[in-house]
Amino acid sequence: AQAAIMRQRHEDKKKFVNMLAGLLADTGKKQNKSGAADQTEGKFSEEKGADEGALLLLATSDDSEDDRQDKKGFPLRFLTIGGQEIALSEEMQQLVSRISSDLGGLPVQYISSAAGLAGQGGGSMEEVSEEDSQQALQGALLYDEWDYRRKGYKKDWCHVLEKKVGEVSGSFVDKTLEKHRGLLVKLRRQFEMMRNQQMLVKRQRDGDDIDLDAVTEFFADQRAGLSPSERFFMRLLRDQRDIAVFFLVDMSSSTEGWIMDAIKESLLLMGEALQVLGDRFAIYGFSGMRRLRSDVFQVKTIDEPYGETIRRRIAGIMPQDYTRMGPPIRHLIRMMDAVEARTRLLIILSDGKPEDYDDYKGRYAIEDTRHALIEAKAAGIHPFCITVDKQAKEYIEHMYGEVNFIQINDVNQLPARIPAVYRALTC
Repeated sequence: AQAAIMRQRHEDKKKFVNMLAGLLADTGKKQNKSGAADQTEGKFSEEKGADEGALLLLATSDDSEDDRQDKKGFPLRFLTIGGQEIALSEEMQQLVSRISSDLGGLPVQYISSAAGLAGQGGGSMEEVSEEDSQQALQGALLYDEWDYRRKGYKKDWCHVLEKKVGEVSGSFVDKTLEKHRGLLVKLRRQFEMMRNQQMLVKRQRDGDDIDLDAVTEFFADQRAGLSPSERFFMRLLRDQRDIAVFFLVDMSSSTEGWIMDAIKESLLLMGEALQVLGDRFAIYGFSGMRRLRSDVFQVKTIDEPYGETIRRRIAGIMPQDYTRMGPPIRHLIRMMDAVEARTRLLIILSDGKPEDYDDYKGRYAIEDTRHALIEAKAAGIHPFCITVDKQAKEYIEHMYGEVNFIQINDVNQLPARIPAVYRALTC
């Protein structure tokens, strides 16, 4: 029970910090990380020497009995930070209420972290990400974003930060392999057959057997007075697979729970099967929080061997924020450009349409994602989407094309369906 409380407390903190960071970025007001709080008519004031771990107790926006509950109820309409009123949505009001009820107030560190994440204080993105066991691998990379309204790109508009998913040493991997033991045996057998697949090459000058079709054509051409071919043989060749696949996994908050579990189970089974097949593969996750923070999470690079470390990273994949698809797709295009392979696949696993906290919504988000996919095709990459979104038909065909996606209505089918889709794409 205590573990569940701590997990909920951590999730509430992360959600509050991200949402408030978005509001602070909109207001453009600055907040010093070392600032403290006191209850002065709902004002957040700076007070040197205050304890950063102190609790911030705030009142409602006015003193009327209709709007005010006791401070434990915390029905806040706004926060006042640095002299600027920040209006709270109903969702944030409920979130602040829950945090206050749990902790007896709103910790100052929550606000300083949000200020830092918004670029308005001494806090940092790394400070928040360290709590999730993720480390930034390099500085932010800039990518364009397509704006359909002006029929052009916004240059260097999105900041992509690549991080590494932390390893989790728990029972998830063992339970998954045991749960799907029968399916795993079947997949390994099927993928072994794919690896040993042979190809019959006809009409050769020499070979392993007579090509009866070529012989028949020889006599037909001879009777017709044509010059017949002397290629009477066929040869059995082993099909040399030259495939590189990148899996791009939706790590938005909406995947939390059984959807994320099904995605991680699928990735584990694919890892075990692809180890037998020998195809090169990489796994990355993605999540967005406004254009200035689009995260790409490294689970497995194309050159890393699959093993226990990768299994633990797959177990460590956790839901994050929103679904800004364009930047991570463009980031993977850049990485895949450096990979030599006859066939290059980008398989995207998602539970919904692209959307972020800012104006990356609706048609704007769909059109940007569509253009990112067009850029992938132009680079010789074949993108394919596997989605569990029941409303996907409203937008997905426009984004991916008629034959470049599959919708799976039952998320529990993911572990079995994804390997089947992969076989169809690569055979």
